[in-house]
Amino acid sequence: MEYRYFDPKQSALDEARSLLGAAAAAAMECGDLPQRELPDFITEIPNDSKNGDVASNLAMASARVFGMAPRKIAEAVAAHVSLEGSHFERIEIAGPGFINLFLSASWFADTVLAANLVEDYGRTQAGKGHKYNVEFVSANPTGPMHLGNARGAALGDCLAAALDWAGYDVTREFLINDAGNQVMKFGKSLAARYLQIFKGEDAVEFPADGYQGDDIRVRAKEFADEVGDRYVDAPEEELQKAIVAYALPKNVQGLKDDLAKYRVHYDVWFSETTLHESGAVKDVLDKLAERGATYEKDGAIWYRSTQYSAKYGANKNARKGLGGEVNEEEKDEVLVRANGVPTYFAADIAYHYNKFAVRGFERAIDVWGADHHGHVARMKGAMDALGLDGEKLDVVLMQFVRLVRGGEHVRMSKRTGKAITLTDLLDEVPIDSARFLFNLREPGSAMDFDLDLAVAEDNDNPVYYVQYAHARICSILKKLAADGVEVLAPDQADLTVLTEPSERELIRCIAAFPGEIVSAAKNYDPARLTRYASELATQYHKFYNTCRVSCDDKNLCSARAALCTATRNVLRNVLTMMKITVPESM
Repeated sequence: MEYRYFDPKQSALDEARSLLGAAAAAAMECGDLPQRELPDFITEIPNDSKNGDVASNLAMASARVFGMAPRKIAEAVAAHVSLEGSHFERIEIAGPGFINLFLSASWFADTVLAANLVEDYGRTQAGKGHKYNVEFVSANPTGPMHLGNARGAALGDCLAAALDWAGYDVTREFLINDAGNQVMKFGKSLAARYLQIFKGEDAVEFPADGYQGDDIRVRAKEFADEVGDRYVDAPEEELQKAIVAYALPKNVQGLKDDLAKYRVHYDVWFSETTLHESGAVKDVLDKLAERGATYEKDGAIWYRSTQYSAKYGANKNARKGLGGEVNEEEKDEVLVRANGVPTYFAADIAYHYNKFAVRGFERAIDVWGADHHGHVARMKGAMDALGLDGEKLDVVLMQFVRLVRGGEHVRMSKRTGKAITLTDLLDEVPIDSARFLFNLREPGSAMDFDLDLAVAEDNDNPVYYVQYAHARICSILKKLAADGVEVLAPDQADLTVLTEPSERELIRCIAAFPGEIVSAAKNYDPARLTRYASELATQYHKFYNTCRVSCDDKNLCSARAALCTATRNVLRNVLTMMKITVPESM
């Protein structure tokens, strides 16, 4: 059997569908059922395995087609099911005609073997041939990253990992907002702080809308230390241009360094400035004009937002369950101001056009804060206006985070500005805890981040609980070796002896791993992975408490050791996907 990309759960569902379809065809061939085209039917995993490992509604779905009672259809189909050579050992009919199939010991054995023999067990090819872009964080380089970026970084990075393991060709991307109003404000703020160093704060007025953070003072001081008073009497524009050219690359490098510390690495750092310099913004404006999507008013160029975003109205602002509630009143948007300067929205349209039309991504996934929900419909509509498909732009709206300590909402001590920064957070809590806890809930759910829980080294901390399960398995396997217990290799042992309820439940959990990855990828919900890791750890602890690994029966001991190794491998893989350390002792 080929175990590479093996998905035991999906394989069982597919095999059940094939067996039932063949049985229905055989029943029609011999006259037990009338010759009809078999309608679509469901095979699914029941919540309770007492009702079978796979259940099907074939009989109910085809009752009208065959003109027969569902139970009669189920009996006819069951009579022609051949289980020989399959992963099923028996079939039963329940109630009005549900068809239930029960997995054989060979399926459980194959699942354990796959998790032992395939190093990256869990990977599938579900997304093969699909090219996705995941853009996340994209914090302005005018200051440090805040607490919301900490959640967005963990969420986006783990979502990209799920897509990768599900077989998608995925690119992690950061958009550097190094053009526009915020950079002009950045320059004015830096220039004022620079001049204050030499002339005094009372002599130089700070811009009312300037950036107040201490990081601005630090950058201005660094610039002053390097160039001295060279720009004190220089024209304002010259000073601002020089100080931005000095400070902006340092800030961008700071973002890269902070994210690297957080174990987030991007494939692409995309500069907004390049869109202006290359003429991409102008080209997109021309395309919109050619398609009648813009008009002139009061000397400015406007985009017909109300016309194109209507189909993505308030309830379509984001993927179901990922946030977005009330849409602000739609209005047309300015693309080029009366002074001839393009707005950020114009550049953002050009940026997304680049993703689809230039770089050829099949789907673009943006992770945005929930405060951007009103922008979703406008951007999707803009893609339609350009002749692209706005449905291929998916936005994951992420709710905000509140810090909690001792059950009370708190503000952390901080070194810069008014916002809690990513580095502030990572100075207080372990990176493992931050990455795991930020992915505990769906993106669209508001989140309380418990600082006490994040630093706890006990089973109440979910990441500690999962890591401990991995360490416990490593300890058991090391003790078997130290005690001289001879253990057969997984492919030499008879794994069909794993029949205890706790063994079977643990194997079922292992079997679900590839499917959980695919679901996390398709639903843009990496929280499924943290929940899965916690469930697998729980199932292992139940097995540990009921089944002794070291025993006199050499084959049973070998089979249970193989089950331990399989569990260890899956725990390692899910934690590694999430870039969380995998300890062998604790």
